[in-house]
Formats: sequence, structure tokens, C-alpha cells
Amino acid sequence: MGQNAGGIKGVTASHEHTPLFEARGISKSFGDVTANKDISLKVDTGEILALLGENGAGKSTFVKMTDGVLRPDSGAFLWNGKQITIKSPAAAKRIGIGMIFQHFSSFEALTVLENLALALPQRSLRAIRRDVAEVSERYGLSVNPKSRVERLSAGEKQRVEIVRALLQQPKLLILDEPTSVLTPQEADGLFTTLDSLAEDGMAMIYISHRLSEIKELCDSATILRHGEVVGSCDPQSTSVSEIAEMMIGKTADPIDRAGAYVGGPRLVVDNLSIPVKEGVPLKNISFSARRGEIMGIAGIAGEGQDTLFAALSGERRTPKAQSIKIDGQPIGTMGPTSRRRKNIAFAPEQRLGHAAIADFSLSENLRLTRHAMREFSNRKLRARSLKIREDYDVRSSANDPKAGTLSGGNLQKFVIGRELDRHPDVFVVAQPTWGVDAGAASSIRNKLLSVAQRGGTVVVISQDLDEIFQIADRVAVLHRGELSQTHLVHDMTPDKIGMLMSGEDIDSEPKSTTTQNFTRNRARKTTETTEETIAVRTGTAHEQTKEPIRQAAPLSVVESPKPATPPVITSSAMTSSVSVPQSPPPAKSASQSSPRRRILVSGTVTTPWTAPEVIQKGTVL
Repeated sequence: MGQNAGGIKGVTASHEHTPLFEARGISKSFGDVTANKDISLKVDTGEILALLGENGAGKSTFVKMTDGVLRPDSGAFLWNGKQITIKSPAAAKRIGIGMIFQHFSSFEALTVLENLALALPQRSLRAIRRDVAEVSERYGLSVNPKSRVERLSAGEKQRVEIVRALLQQPKLLILDEPTSVLTPQEADGLFTTLDSLAEDGMAMIYISHRLSEIKELCDSATILRHGEVVGSCDPQSTSVSEIAEMMIGKTADPIDRAGAYVGGPRLVVDNLSIPVKEGVPLKNISFSARRGEIMGIAGIAGEGQDTLFAALSGERRTPKAQSIKIDGQPIGTMGPTSRRRKNIAFAPEQRLGHAAIADFSLSENLRLTRHAMREFSNRKLRARSLKIREDYDVRSSANDPKAGTLSGGNLQKFVIGRELDRHPDVFVVAQPTWGVDAGAASSIRNKLLSVAQRGGTVVVISQDLDEIFQIADRVAVLHRGELSQTHLVHDMTPDKIGMLMSGEDIDSEPKSTTTQNFTRNRARKTTETTEETIAVRTGTAHEQTKEPIRQAAPLSVVESPKPATPPVITSSAMTSSVSVPQSPPPAKSASQSSPRRRILVSGTVTTPWTAPEVIQKGTVL
């Protein structure tokens, strides 16, 4: 299933089987902009359909129509073969469509039970509490109704979202980037749950930019480009590079791991502690980033990343100037403008409101950072803004568009380009490819590598482990405001980083029950081959070339000591099934679960080299 249904409004499918949900010829425009054009797809009971596409491809618009937030201009939705009208999210729920959004929708100050009661106003607290216990026992979704949401880990908050959806007994579940804030172990637990839900008949539409997840979890994939369906495939038999090529219309640029000279420490953070009234305080943070190196700071969302970025950018000045040094000079008490004049550049996680002002044109947003360098000429700023757009493939129909009119991916490319256009000595960037399509992500990562290759220093604060493994030389993990020891990337695995993300010591036995890896237990949902199926292949694609990862020479620099007794967050494994019947079958025991395998990181590391040496394409000169 998951394939194109012919794209002709009103045409009945040629095969006899009727899918659970079908979209026929769905179109939606906003003024002169066509967001969706003649989109047709199907998803059947027990099927996980991936909906893929680069930023601006039309995925969000389509999902909003499926959830009743928007209404299509033309086309039809069918449920078990009968045409339906989805007038609102409440109507979608009554039909049997549930939605789990990328960003958690719970109120942080309320308990889990109170949040669930808001979604189920017709049911008593006693009934909800009983149903939560039933769902938790049956599906392994450990949730304490009395806990305040603000005290839960990201994985626990994700479980609350799933429980809330299941209590509404959906038959089709739509998930938008569900693993974006999860550790690898928590993601594995989620996959086990989704796999079991599908096994019991739940249909799902799964949206993610992590193609390795799509390959392992999903039965079929429909690809959108420029608002139209351009292809469908079996993701389990199609390579990541081929799927990416279908999404962007060309082969993504391979990550260029050409080597550079790695020198001494340029950015040194020494025993940095910052108390905060809101957010996560930093506690004794120490690390160094060297010339020619990319230093990765991993961690799930909300572990102190915002506070660390603010300290490194100068938005939050440190109590002691010596806490942060650039080339040996203390800068901790300097503000952002003074740091920019020392050729340091910054790109924060939040694009609109922090990195750029929505109502300002791109040239005006360029002025926001260039005023530190005393660049004020409107003509020069417009010319420079246009050059950045050309160099970084920032797409817009306007000459000097407002930042708010760009898609998230295009705005991110402009923000990165604006900072790197200055050729900074040090570049600090948070979530550089957050929500960006495969082609743009590859381009941005190559730009970061080019900074290191010319001798610059890059600090990447990222939740994306694929990204860390692709471009970073060393990595440390931020957890509850404390930074782990720094490790060479080639010595690490996703499971090891996941343990550090959960506050565990990688030298000890894992204490979490979710450190096993995901293995698909259910039989594959077979895809019917009909005359309506779209061709899978769009051209020859090549797997990404894997270059040797660079190993930096040991230096005597200050690093964070290991905590003697690190706090441990445990997550129970998420297992099995679908809607909420009155008499549930017994829960699956852990002993019944099959061993699971790692599916996340798509990159592979090979033999490292030792610096300081000059390297080119993995060969010591």
C-alpha cells in the first residue's frame, strides 16, 4: 500500500481490496502558492506508511488536512471506501484519526492525569486513571498519572502523547518526527511499540527526516516534491541514497571528510557554572575545541543546551572572564558584539525570533550581525545577501524576501550562510540541520567541514546522532547541565552516547531496560503491485562514500571529571499493540520479545588518523 492511487478524482481503484484510508487528488493552495497538487495515497490496516519530502514539499499541509486543521480545495478523503469530510481535529478523532505532533502538546505545569483529562473531557478522572493503568500494562508504556509533566524525561513525555492518542482509540495514527528529542534507547522503545501496534492492526503515517528509521520501520513510502507525489517505494529494499534522491530530485552531495591540520586548543571552557531562574543551570562545564576540529556536544532537548549556547555567544555573560577563552584571551564577560569582532560567529537553534526577525528582509537580517563589523551600506548588504542566497541555494521568488516568508530549510541555509560568509575563526552552531531535508543537510554539513578544513574551529550542539557521527571529531554529552568527558567519535557507538544522554556511565553495565536494539517482529506488509504504482527508481544513485574519521592528538587540557554517582534515568521498554478493548489480552513479557538490532546511525566509521599531520582524502602526505 502507500502507493499512488491514480491521481484522478473520482476514479475507483482497480483492485478489489479497500484500504482503511485513501486520499484522492488532494490539492491545496494559499494564494498563488500551490502547497499540494493532486496528491493520492493509501494506507491500510497494519501498515506503516512513510510520508517523505524535503522542506516545503507539502507534508505539513497534507497532514493538517488529514487532521482537520485545513480543508482541501479539491479531491477527496475515503475511509473504508466511503468518502468523508474532515471538518476539524475533533471530527478527525471521531472518525478514528489520531495525531502525535513533533513538539509535545502537554502542559508542563500539570500532571499526566490532568493533561489526559483535558483531551478526554467526557470521562471521569477515575475512568481515565483506570484506562491509563490498562494501557500501560498492555503496551509496556510506563506512565505515572500523578507525575508532573515538567519532571518527565523526553521519552516519558513521548509515552504520555502515545497514551493520550491510544485512549481515544484511533485506527490511523499520524506521527510527525516522533524521535527528534529521544535518546537511541528511547527511540528503540518507541519503534517496538509502533511495530506491535501495526502488528495488531493500527495504520500509521510516519514522517521523519531520518531515513535509516524509515528503512527499518516502514512498509512503504510516498515521496512528495514541490507539493506533488513523485514516487513510492519499498523503503526496506531501497537504499538511503536512492530515497534521498527521490526527495530532492538529484543525488545529495556526499559528506567530504577531507582532512585538515588539527592544532592546539582555540576555544577553551574551564569550570563554567551558570545558575538560571528558568531552564537548566550549567555545572562545572569544561571542554576545549581545537583548530581544524569539529567538537560535538550531544544530548536530548532541554539538558542545558540553550544556556550553554548563550554562554558561548555572549548573550549570557559568565561570572568569571577566565571561564571562556579564545586563543588564550579571556572573553567570558564580553557580549556578542565584542565576540563577533574577535571573528567568532554564532547560529542559534531557533531560526525566527532568535537568528532572524520574521518581518525583516534578508538584507536587514544580515545587518543585525554585520553592524558589529560596522557594515552599514544598504546597497552592499543587499548585494552580499544575494551572494549568500546564491552560494547556499536559498530559494525564494522575491528579490529581498522577508525572513518569515522562507521555508524552515531555506531560512536555516541563509542563517548558516550569513555567519560563514565572514570566514570566522570559531563558529558555534546549535542544531544546524534541524528539520532540514537530506540535500540541504548534506550541504550544510559540508560547509561546516570546510570551516575545519581551512583551520577554523567548530562547536556543534546537536541532538542528531547521525550528524555527530558524520562530521564531529570528538564528542561530549550534556545531561542535566553537566558535561561528560570528551571522547573521540570513532571510539563511540550510538548506544554509548545514549547511555551518557540518560546519565549512565558507559564504563558500567547499562541500567536501562531499553538498551537493547530494535528488531522488527511483525511480518512485512506486502505492497500490491498494480498499474497505479509509481516507479521506484529515478536514476542511478550511489551510497555515501565513507571517509576516515580524523583523530586529534592528545593535549593536556581541562576536561569535565566523571561524576562519581551519575543520576540514572531508566525507561521501560515500549511494547505492543493497538486500540483499547474492554478486555485486553495479557501483556507481552520481556522474555517473549525477540532480540533487537541497532537501526539508527547510517554512517560507518573507519580507520582514524593521528594529528598533527596533513591529510588529504585519508592519505598522510
